[in-house]
Amino acid sequence: MARVILQTDIPGVAPRRGKVRDIYDLGDALLIVATDRISAFDVVMKSGIPYKGQVLTQISRFWFDFLADVVENHLITDQVDQFPDPFDRYADQLVGRSMLVHKTDVLPVECVVRGYLAGSGWKEYQQTQSVCGVALPSGLKQCDRLPEPIFTPATKAEQGEHDENIPFDRAADILGAEAAAYVRDKSIEVYCKARDYAAERGILLADTKFEWGRIDDRIILIDEVLTPDSSRFWPADAYQPGRDQESFDKQFVRNYLEAVHFDKSGPGIELPDAIAEKTSAKYIEAYERLTGQVFSPVG
Repeated sequence: MARVILQTDIPGVAPRRGKVRDIYDLGDALLIVATDRISAFDVVMKSGIPYKGQVLTQISRFWFDFLADVVENHLITDQVDQFPDPFDRYADQLVGRSMLVHKTDVLPVECVVRGYLAGSGWKEYQQTQSVCGVALPSGLKQCDRLPEPIFTPATKAEQGEHDENIPFDRAADILGAEAAAYVRDKSIEVYCKARDYAAERGILLADTKFEWGRIDDRIILIDEVLTPDSSRFWPADAYQPGRDQESFDKQFVRNYLEAVHFDKSGPGIELPDAIAEKTSAKYIEAYERLTGQVFSPVG
C-alpha cells in the first residue's frame, strides 16, 4: 500500500481539521491541505485512501486554470517552496496536496448546480415534481438529464449534519439579491463549461457544488472545484436513466459500509485494503480522464 497521510503535523502550528482537510490560518491567507481521510455518510473512516488528497488537489488546480477566463479564484500557489515558514520545510507532508489561498469571507450558502436528476434532487422530485422550488417536467426518471441545468442552493450544515436544500428566494434573503443572482449565474456558467469539456472526455457531470467567497468588493471561486468529492461524475458509456449510475467517487466505500451494516454514525471503521485500493483507482481514473495526464504521485 502507498503511504497514506491521515493528518498533517507541523510543529508549533495547529490546524482546523475538517472531515478531510487540514486548514492553517495564516492571517490574510489560508493553507488548505487535502489529506487522505475519507468520509462516508458524514462519518470519517479510520483508514484513508491512497493518493486521494493529491488527486483532489490536482483536479482542483486543473479546473482553476481551465476556468481562469470565466471566474477569479482564490489560489496563490501550490508550490511548497513558495509557502511561508515553517510550511516550506515540510514538503514530505504537503507536496501535491496543499494550496496557499487568499482568505475570503465565505458566503454561507452551498451553490449546487444540477444537470441530471439524482441524489436528494431525485427524492424531492418524486414528492413535489420540483427541486428547491424549481418546477420540472412530469415523467422524469431517476438520473434523467434535465432540460436545462438548475441552481439549487443549500444551507451549510455543521459537521456531522446534512445540508438543507433551500429555494432561491431564501438564498437571496441570506446573501442579498445581487450576490445571490451573481453566484447563481456564475455557478451555472462554470457548470456548463465544465460539463461540455467533461463530455468530450467521456464523462457526464451530473451535478456539482461550488463555494464562493468575498474579498474586497469581489466574489471569487474558492475551496475545491469540480472534484469527485464535490461532484457526481458518471462514465458516459455506462449511462442509463432509471437507475443509480456508476461514479468516479467513494461508491466502493459506501457499498462496503452498506454491506457490513454500518450504522452511519461515528466513529468510523477500518476499510479493507481492497476497498481502499479500488476507491483510489477510481479517483485516479477521474483525474486522468479529465485532465488527459497520467497521474504521478509525489512525495
